[in-house]
Amino acid sequence: MALPVRDQLRYWGIALVATALVLWFLGDVLLPFVLGGAIAYFLDPAADRLERAGCSRPLATAIISVLGVLIFVVLALLVIPTLISQAVELINIAPKLFHDLQTFLTERFPSLVEPDSTLRQSLDSLGETIRSKGGELLNTMLSSAVSIVNLVLVFVIAPVVAVYLLLDWDNMIAGLDELLPRDHAPVIRQLAKEIDKTLSSFVRGMGTVCLILGTYYAVALMLIGLQFGLVVGFVAGVLTFIPYVGALVGGALAIGLALFQFWGEWWWIVIVAVIFQVGQLAEGNYLTPKLVGKSVGLHPVWLILALSVFGSVFGFVGMLVAVPVAAALGVLARFGMAQYRESRLYMGITDQDDD
Repeated sequence: MALPVRDQLRYWGIALVATALVLWFLGDVLLPFVLGGAIAYFLDPAADRLERAGCSRPLATAIISVLGVLIFVVLALLVIPTLISQAVELINIAPKLFHDLQTFLTERFPSLVEPDSTLRQSLDSLGETIRSKGGELLNTMLSSAVSIVNLVLVFVIAPVVAVYLLLDWDNMIAGLDELLPRDHAPVIRQLAKEIDKTLSSFVRGMGTVCLILGTYYAVALMLIGLQFGLVVGFVAGVLTFIPYVGALVGGALAIGLALFQFWGEWWWIVIVAVIFQVGQLAEGNYLTPKLVGKSVGLHPVWLILALSVFGSVFGFVGMLVAVPVAAALGVLARFGMAQYRESRLYMGITDQDDD
């Protein structure tokens, strides 16, 4: 006989509180393990495809690991140093860019930018604020989230954890299935499939879209000679998971930089705009429908809220678990709404009395 609903809620509530406390107190320690699990989840479909092609699970894991190491070495030697140097240079040059903008406005629209006007003072302070706060933010990130110890943990332990989890992923899923309460196992399996479908569509699909578009923007902007093209492409790629935001922010930043760099050569500015327009067309007509699907059931506003809440409460680890938690809560909310629409609370007893 199943436990009463009150007892079940008590036990599940205790488990939920215990999980939250573990994340709260051991967030930094759990970071490489959570990141390793996320990497293993992302790569599991690739391992499954290699298995279907005739490889054993250990061989598939070895192939993926070797490719991952090669990609990491290339990034570490070529991309990451350039990205950091361009980001620091962009932060340092921001005051000069705003000074040039102020000079441009003064020459073209002298009535808008008078010496003591609010707009002029705002432009002066904005440039200095970006320089000071941007450098402060970069230093904080480097000193806290990516300290020497955390860097070693993330770049050494996380890949090792990912390899072990990827190697034993199917066995772990089978083991978890054996631990499900027998009375609720069918419902939990169905909900888990829907959560996995949502996560697969968003995390794997949208992650691939962000990677493709970020690489495209960065390479295209660097090929035409735009300064800080790698940083702009990185920003646009990271923000692509929010519809239109990546292209708008990246496009505005790229066109703004192009105006200063290519002023008088309007065709280069047009080319920058065309690059982002082509990226948007590719994303809307091919990449997102093909890799993500028409609907994944994860609204951007809900995702941003989850990232903000979990990030502020649990730090960086909270941001990593925010997406799967948001997907799970979304699936559970839809399940609860479906149950509500079939309940007497929603239907009432009028129809049943008529029968």
